[in-house]
Amino acid sequence: MQLYKSRGFSAFFQDTFTFIKLNGKHYFKHFFIVNGVFLLILMAIGYFISKFYTDIVFGGVLQGNSNTQIEEYMNENFGIFILLMIFFLVVALIAGLISYSYSAIYLKLYAENDGKNFETKEIIQMYKQNLGKLFIFLLCGILLGIPLIFVLGIGAFVLMITIIGILLLPFLAGSFSLFYNMTLMEYIRQERGIWDSFGYAWTLMTSKFWASIGSVGLFYLMAYVVQNVITMIPYLFFLGDMFTSAQQGESLNPEEVGASLMVMMLVIFFITFIVGIILNNITQLNQGIVFYSLKEDNENINTKSVIDQIGSGG
Repeated sequence: MQLYKSRGFSAFFQDTFTFIKLNGKHYFKHFFIVNGVFLLILMAIGYFISKFYTDIVFGGVLQGNSNTQIEEYMNENFGIFILLMIFFLVVALIAGLISYSYSAIYLKLYAENDGKNFETKEIIQMYKQNLGKLFIFLLCGILLGIPLIFVLGIGAFVLMITIIGILLLPFLAGSFSLFYNMTLMEYIRQERGIWDSFGYAWTLMTSKFWASIGSVGLFYLMAYVVQNVITMIPYLFFLGDMFTSAQQGESLNPEEVGASLMVMMLVIFFITFIVGIILNNITQLNQGIVFYSLKEDNENINTKSVIDQIGSGG
């Protein structure tokens, strides 16, 4: 499948699913190989946070403990909480950066190799070559993100006033994500500096603004709906079980309710985590399709390559 190809709104959709159909197995296989260790660490941290949240907060409520007792417990272990938060933040940033940049690196290798003619070794090598750029992107992205988040927050607040506006929130989030993702894809091509890449990403995005934002926004909306539907299933089972027990006149033991609640929260957490990762990668692939399409429109990379091949053949 050709990445450098002029596309419109419908083609952004069709080619995203076509790419997943043709290369999804290869893409996700290497994603979990590269990110597996970091994802396991994040899942472990998430498990302990969920367990603490359930044991302390819900345990205190269900067992009749006062909020003062909970506050005292947290104050007595304040140093540990701070260390854990710092550790989680550092690990989350590193793992998030590696995971977030995977689609950009994968598509770059895909374009250079005219398909999926590469393995984990090449992907890791590409990470090593761009390690410095990834951290520069992270730092500059945070600096630029501070005012952007403020502006987006105002925009989101305005949209939330009406029902139609709420439905437009995924498009607002999609525009923000597309801007950053295209910046990273351009930056690791090693043809522009970081700030030039941000400017170039904005130029590309505005060249077909409604088509690109519409495509990415709809993917975000679909991912949001799918994730919530899937994660609601264990929650509904839990409520159904509790309701059935109450209807049958069974007394509810606070400890049993707390244990069941903890299990439910952990199940929801792990389902949300895995489903979220897969859906996030799909939305990023859509953004990659948009990026390479707009880049072809702007630079005619594939067209020039075909002309050069004709010239060399002659």
